[in-house]
Amino acid sequence: MERQMTRTFNIPAEATLEVLGGKWKLLILCHLNCGPGPKRTSELKKAIPEITQKVLTQQLRELEEDGIIMRTVYNQVPPKVVYELSELGISLKSILDQLSEWGEQYIRQREWKSSCSECSKNA
Repeated sequence: MERQMTRTFNIPAEATLEVLGGKWKLLILCHLNCGPGPKRTSELKKAIPEITQKVLTQQLRELEEDGIIMRTVYNQVPPKVVYELSELGISLKSILDQLSEWGEQYIRQREWKSSCSECSKNA
């Protein structure tokens, strides 16, 4: 899928949804936002077991193309590739934190459980 170079949006939220929309991108960004340091593809796959490897790779490429994350390749054997939030991605931190906080409250209110170890530290 080739992304358009220029685009007109009806409202700013439409631009946000263009970049962050879909089933997996917010989950990927939340995992990159929590915890120390960059994450390898395998760590993201383990954190989001329902996502296929193909879709994870595609979503990571799109987020990188949109400037939200950075991909770093280390020249070693076997090759090591890590992902982290870019400067633009870091500007989403407060939004990602608020989404997590709201989700924690919603889970508690519904008396559900969360398997997120990061979340349970704050509860």
